[in-house]
Amino acid sequence: MDDLAGFLRTRRSRVDPASVGIPADSRRRVQGLRREEVAHLSGVSVDYYVRLEQGRATQPSEQILDALARVLGLDRTERGHLHRLARTRRRRAKAPGGRVRPELLRVLDLIADAPALIMDHRLDVLAGNRLAGLLFGRPIPGLNTARHIFLEEAERGFYAQWETCTLDVVGHLRLAAGKHPEDPRLASLIGELAMGSERFRHLWARADVRARTHGRKAYRHPLVGLLELHQENFALPDEPSRELLVLSAAPASPTQDGLRLLASLGADSDDTHPAVDAQVRRA
Repeated sequence: MDDLAGFLRTRRSRVDPASVGIPADSRRRVQGLRREEVAHLSGVSVDYYVRLEQGRATQPSEQILDALARVLGLDRTERGHLHRLARTRRRRAKAPGGRVRPELLRVLDLIADAPALIMDHRLDVLAGNRLAGLLFGRPIPGLNTARHIFLEEAERGFYAQWETCTLDVVGHLRLAAGKHPEDPRLASLIGELAMGSERFRHLWARADVRARTHGRKAYRHPLVGLLELHQENFALPDEPSRELLVLSAAPASPTQDGLRLLASLGADSDDTHPAVDAQVRRA
């Protein structure tokens, strides 16, 4: 799904030669740095670097990886991804599975005023509280946000920042592919997205990586209008590759009023809607 050679090639093509002290040359035909330039700046032989980009080199040392990261101008997320890709042959991360613990489902139910979800590295929503189901307007079991964003064209307007969301999704899946290269369900998802979405294919080819983090998430709900929420991601102890996501509204804001209205509209049809574990429903 992802490999060290391909990642190095894409990063090399994006480095401005002037940023590493190489003067501009009108005859230059290569986008970014040449292989021999990366090798020289990193302190490795040209032959060894070529073999790295061809996937034929032996396990590179931590020092070589750090030197390459410096020359290629990698940020913290990209640097970690580079090191994981280089370790893939030595150690394969086991893809997590299993159901969501009942204690976590109770925590979701306690979050009454904000949509809250438990999501895995494949962007499968494993569980969600009542307000999360009302926000997405569909049952939580079976929801995968990557499919929702890329393949369900009718839902595109739901994401007020659709293009930014697509960047975040592809960057996250790139990281996940580096951590779980032998996860067949993740590989199948990536293949499905590539077959069904031209934008996904375009973004995947860029090999960008992004870590999920906190920030603004805006949705256009068909019943209550624009909801400008703040997403916080919480790592779950002893639950690798799973996170609790909480989407909160600023106090006394139109979005807070919108969430209250959404909750009241949903109450007419379902007064008792406990957090649902998608894994239980699939079993």
